[in-house]
Amino acid sequence: KCQVVNKYVFDTVKKYDGSISAEHGVGMTKKPYLEYSRSAEEIEYMKALKLTFDPNGIMNPGKLFDL
Repeated sequence: KCQVVNKYVFDTVKKYDGSISAEHGVGMTKKPYLEYSRSAEEIEYMKALKLTFDPNGIMNPGKLFDL
């Protein structure tokens, strides 16, 4: 049921150019909706930054990006 509600909530957030996340980060629940509030370019920057600090992908693997 939460997944159904999440879709409605995040669709509304996207409609009004809001952010899916603030203080608590994206996490697994919001992961599929990251593109709702971040451009493809921003997401690529985030991936590059993660790769810079975590080249072996050992910190929270799969939590935000599937690298």
